[in-house]
Amino acid sequence: MGTVRILRVYEEPEAGEYRVLVDRLWPRGVSKSKIDLWLKEVAPSTEVRTAFDHVAERFEAFERDYTQELAHNPEVARLRELIHDHEKLVLLYGAKDPIQNQAAVLFQFLKATGLDLMHG
Repeated sequence: MGTVRILRVYEEPEAGEYRVLVDRLWPRGVSKSKIDLWLKEVAPSTEVRTAFDHVAERFEAFERDYTQELAHNPEVARLRELIHDHEKLVLLYGAKDPIQNQAAVLFQFLKATGLDLMHG
């Protein structure tokens, strides 16, 4: 297992990184060639995503609710397999905020549930 990091989908990944989009919606203006896999099933539900609506004061509730969803989401196992299969993997997100977004929550969830991740 190699490194995992998060990156805004509009930024350039490093050479050799396996690019996994973890948004429920396809980001505007992004070509399919920029993404190796769209794993929308691991993204927050529409209900959780719209309740957050990228309002900073709602992030704590979003983090709690999304983490609860992840704990019962079978697609997390698929993501773990991808992480084990690729030397460098990047979780891509479309949000403008580099700290308060679903990829950051997902990264922390993976770390907290036993994956030895290096934030690149």
